[in-house]
Amino acid sequence: MRNLKKVLILCSLALVFTVMFADPSFAQNAGIMNKAADKAIRVFNQVKFIIFIVGGFGLVGIAFQAIFGKVKWTWFAGLAVGLAILAAASAIVNYATGANMSDTSSGEKVNDSFGLNDEGSI
Repeated sequence: MRNLKKVLILCSLALVFTVMFADPSFAQNAGIMNKAADKAIRVFNQVKFIIFIVGGFGLVGIAFQAIFGKVKWTWFAGLAVGLAILAAASAIVNYATGANMSDTSSGEKVNDSFGLNDEGSI
């Protein structure tokens, strides 16, 4: 019973402090969140590039399997679907959130592998 009382007091104090300091802390750290979003987008673009390279090696491996007649179609399907989802990841996030992740405050862009490129052509 004493532990429950301590937990309830701690939760109520946390709620009070959150309500009191939420506005000032959000206004002060808005730049930090924009920087964090920019870093996350940059990391996502670099990781996506690396995974596409590794996926290319996977396709070469499946091609060798096809040459020797030992193709595992589940591996091929998994690789193809995984690379397609990764290529459309920014479009999926934009659709799910209703926001546009292609432009951020510092100009960092989510590279979309489907659709139009920077010049407006396919």
